[in-house]
Amino acid sequence: MGFIQEFRDFAVKGNVFDMAVGVIVGGAFGKLAGSFVNDIMLPPIGMAAGKVDFSDLKLVLQKAEPATETTKAVAEVAISYGKFISTSIDFILMAFAVFLLVKVVASLKKKEPAAAPPPPPGPTKDQQLLMEIRDLLKR
Repeated sequence: MGFIQEFRDFAVKGNVFDMAVGVIVGGAFGKLAGSFVNDIMLPPIGMAAGKVDFSDLKLVLQKAEPATETTKAVAEVAISYGKFISTSIDFILMAFAVFLLVKVVASLKKKEPAAAPPPPPGPTKDQQLLMEIRDLLKR
């Protein structure tokens, strides 16, 4: 089997397409969840916390400095903990949504009945012979 044929067989399997659809839908869901957190959840939380914009929350380690004739411009160095809070809430929301999805899918799966235990095996040849001897002795 040629390399191209082997690759084609792999690429057209249903699992590969299912995975691709999952990745695409997951990416879109991630954008949706991020927008929900940043545009709907965080503004009221920031307003309740004293009109705080989470995207602006940061700890500046080094301020930006413009370039002069003798020095180059220096970029601001900061720890953006507001973005981290936003991303953390986004993660919790995504994890909760996946948890609910898994529970729904698990509840929709058909419950397979428990397999009946196998019938007891018949007597072995030795047991059969012993039962015949027993029956003969009873007579």
